[in-house]
Amino acid sequence: MKAIVVGGGIGGLAAAVSLRRVGWEVVVHERAAAFGEIGAGVGVMPNAVRALEWMGVADEVRRLGTPRVSGGVRASDGRWLTHLPDVGQEKVIAMHRADLHGVLLRALPSEILFNNAEVTGVEELDADLVVAADGINSRLRAELLPDAPGPVYAGATAWRGVAPGPFDLPITQTLGPGGEAGILPLGDGRVCWYVATVAPAGADLDPAEVFADWHDPLPELVRSTTDVLRHDIYELPLLPTFVSGRVALLGDAAHAMTPYLGQGACMALEDAVTLAAVDGDLARYDAVRRPRTQAVWKGSRMAGKFGIEVRSLVALALRNFVLRALPASMAVRGMTRFSSWQVPAMPR
Repeated sequence: MKAIVVGGGIGGLAAAVSLRRVGWEVVVHERAAAFGEIGAGVGVMPNAVRALEWMGVADEVRRLGTPRVSGGVRASDGRWLTHLPDVGQEKVIAMHRADLHGVLLRALPSEILFNNAEVTGVEELDADLVVAADGINSRLRAELLPDAPGPVYAGATAWRGVAPGPFDLPITQTLGPGGEAGILPLGDGRVCWYVATVAPAGADLDPAEVFADWHDPLPELVRSTTDVLRHDIYELPLLPTFVSGRVALLGDAAHAMTPYLGQGACMALEDAVTLAAVDGDLARYDAVRRPRTQAVWKGSRMAGKFGIEVRSLVALALRNFVLRALPASMAVRGMTRFSSWQVPAMPR
């Protein structure tokens, strides 16, 4: 059986690695001139680690990443709202997105990877299975589901970067009025960070000014980073199906979501492993993946309403009071609600 994967990002490469593991002949088409990943940090959550273990690449991910557990949530003035204990939860691996992408790329033979390969339609692809991993603006999704809605602006814009350091910091999420930030330390002393604020799409904003009065070291992280990425945050409204004919939508092409749970890339890894675990059975893939990813999509949107979208002083005080009063064990259970996923059983 032959599969063609359209898109050479994390989800597309993971699909290729996974399908080859169960015996499929696979080629990957990437429209860019080279295979690569643009971005900053990624938290490889426990569910994603299990997917990588199934692919056989988790040891390499652990070698390049840094297992992190301790951390917590802070207010913009620096006060701790909750601490996450070192016990009672599985470890998150902190790493650069490019490193995760590189692990998957090296797991594939070069002869199956084709760059400068732009796919404009399904009919030009001769394969038993087509995996549409071509991102939030997927051309294949638009062709297969012409009546489905396209991406919509989620109401916030974000900046990301990698500060050179060296720093010694815990994983931290910070919540402030109409904004949030995150710190993801790497093992070599660098720190991946992001800041986001509620704003109109395309707003002319300087993150150094927007977050100048937030707690240390956030202003320093922003100022010390030379290559800062800016992205308005878009999400894909819920789709009625992830499959059409011989095509499976995967990753952001199927369920692009807001980043407030840190599960976007993790969902793509789950997709890839599930598609292989059901051996290309698209009806089962849709039945398994759509409820799971759409529940996480809704959870991320709810996290945004409780986090970045809180702006009034009264609402901020109430939210912060709830977080301070919440037992750490309950915070951990809230995280494991989405990270407790297991690889589906293989069909006979």
